[in-house]
Amino acid sequence: MEKSLFKELLAQNIQSCSYAFDAITEENSSSRLNENTASVGFIFRHVGETMLLFGYFFGIPTDATNTTMGKQDTGQGKDLCTSRELLQKGYALLEQIITSTPTEGWFEPVETPFFGTVSKARLFSHILYHNSYHAGQIALTIKRATE
Repeated sequence: MEKSLFKELLAQNIQSCSYAFDAITEENSSSRLNENTASVGFIFRHVGETMLLFGYFFGIPTDATNTTMGKQDTGQGKDLCTSRELLQKGYALLEQIITSTPTEGWFEPVETPFFGTVSKARLFSHILYHNSYHAGQIALTIKRATE
């Protein structure tokens, strides 16, 4: 049952976020809300990188490099093809996590540097929230950007 539930949550996250993510183009990827905020492309890359890097907390290493977490936007999001690949790999990783985590495994504690100790289920839900949060930022930026 829990695998079906987590798969449904992931499917909805993918669909909801796709409206913003699919609207990203070469023309608007450098858009920002203002000079102090990150660009659409940077935020998009950040989403893909973060999903892959969160795999470590589930015992799944990645070859993804952190170029965005805790970093300033210096153009890391210019390559939209790579960012889209990171996003797809990230979603595939979340699917793998769902498939490979037994029911009791969702309640295993995970030590994180940002939340302290939380269950794997709570960490998974944060990943989905994180995706949605940044999809909202991207949608707002595309709509209200100041080039």
